[in-house]
Amino acid sequence: MSEDVRILKKGQYIHFLQKGPWEYIKRCNCTGIVIIVAMTDEKKVIFVEQFRPPVGQNVIEFPAGLVNDQVEYENETFLDAAKRELYEETGFEAQGIEKIMHGPVSGGSSADLVTIVRALGLKKIHPGGGNEDEDITIHEVDLDKVDHWLKTQEERGCLIEPKVYTGLYFLRFGR
Repeated sequence: MSEDVRILKKGQYIHFLQKGPWEYIKRCNCTGIVIIVAMTDEKKVIFVEQFRPPVGQNVIEFPAGLVNDQVEYENETFLDAAKRELYEETGFEAQGIEKIMHGPVSGGSSADLVTIVRALGLKKIHPGGGNEDEDITIHEVDLDKVDHWLKTQEERGCLIEPKVYTGLYFLRFGR
């Protein structure tokens, strides 16, 4: 951490920092964040839904997770983390992972960076649902019906993670 950055508060997973007058957060328990844009050969887009305490609602997202957040994953690459998180959360195994883009999660409030990847060659291996600390619902939605489905999810009270629309762009139009 640079000398001109002050740690205002240390949490178990997040530090609250200040650089000059700017206050922001940074995860201290991982080396990165990965979001997995996944679609089956049958053109079904894979989403996860889970309750997110910071916003107090269920959120529809692409599968995602932290890189190097556990001792057993030390020195894992973002590609390895993407395969692991996709498998844990959705039960799908990916034959390949390709990087789509890399950038800030929320550049005005967080120092964290996210890598968005596309999962290729999906095969369902187990039901998914996350690890023992997670309660994840998996949704497989036809690409040609996804816009209506997302609207329906909003109407039932879910929030839609905005990065979903970025991922859908890449599924529809490529890189």
